[in-house]
Amino acid sequence: MTRRAEALLLFLVSPAALWGAALPHFTQPNAVWNEDASGATLRANSAAMMTHLEALAAAHPPNGLWGDNRGNVDFQIDFSFYALHAAGGAPTTVVVPYPDAINYFYPDCGDFNLPGQAPVPLPIPLPPGGGIEGTGPPNVAATPSYTCSNGSDDCHLLIQQGTTLFESYATNVTVSGVETTCALTWDLTRVYPRYGRGEHCTSADGAGFPIAPLLFNADEVWVAAQAHGDFGHAIRFIIGNTRMQLNTHVHPSSHGTSATSDTNANAVPYGSHLRLKSTFNVNGFSSNEAVRAILRTLQKYGMFLSDGGGIPLTAESDYYTTHKWTDVGMKIDSHSLFGIKPTDFDVIEAGDPISNSSNGGNCTLTPADFIFIDGYDF
Repeated sequence: MTRRAEALLLFLVSPAALWGAALPHFTQPNAVWNEDASGATLRANSAAMMTHLEALAAAHPPNGLWGDNRGNVDFQIDFSFYALHAAGGAPTTVVVPYPDAINYFYPDCGDFNLPGQAPVPLPIPLPPGGGIEGTGPPNVAATPSYTCSNGSDDCHLLIQQGTTLFESYATNVTVSGVETTCALTWDLTRVYPRYGRGEHCTSADGAGFPIAPLLFNADEVWVAAQAHGDFGHAIRFIIGNTRMQLNTHVHPSSHGTSATSDTNANAVPYGSHLRLKSTFNVNGFSSNEAVRAILRTLQKYGMFLSDGGGIPLTAESDYYTTHKWTDVGMKIDSHSLFGIKPTDFDVIEAGDPISNSSNGGNCTLTPADFIFIDGYDF
């Protein structure tokens, strides 16, 4: 039985898994997130890029090999996200641009028209009892909720309904609707072109990437650990904006940000694809088969630089999953990957960095009915 088949079986037989066990994934094997990168060509300056990234940590002792300058310790895992599932035909709630239509990320996100024109709201299904990133244990309340401080926190909301993935950023649900600065959908059956939803277009993540398909959760890790396998997809990671190349991105990222500031020729651009070196001693690093499953995934599929922030890797909370991070045979916590360094990774070739100011930096959306896929040529 394949990893995907085992995961599907787990999803079908477990009531709890109706919430979180089956993370949303793109179904096509040639979607860039699902491609085996173990033999991919490396950037000519791959080693110099990782040496430079690691050297930046020396400016922020005693720790800080990853993340940003806020003192995060090491190759840490964030467990604050939820990937929710909505039934078909579930009631929807309208999106409300936050704090107003002028500041909403248009046309990058959602179906809103320009200020002064009649908006076409994007309806979002909200499963009862769901939650926004950062709510619920161990942060604020005993249970996840749809109330989040969208003025100051990332507050990502991730919901799958059938083959559609809804994602939003800076989200808070009120009586008026789903307040957010960016809400959009992904079609999980499609292989998007090399520039994703459109060149210079952001998403609920800074790089213009999907979020939920790049997470990993306790059920997924458990299945991979039993099979001594991997997840079958790449992983989301972030570092601080001050450690990314100034105002650039590389495909398959479609967007970067002027908040980046590193001007070194070996700086890492937004969207970079890193792969754990084949020579990395997975079995020597840990005797925990669950940890090894994460490492094997990083060796085969790698991780994509998706946003700026402080905690490098992103997993899903185990609130809705069948298996828990503390289970026997799992035992994964935020420090399980401590000790892994930037120089343990290679950087995969992605073409020349693209200036975020090229073409005026204006978002040009990929047509909703696109049918031509160019195979991610640079």
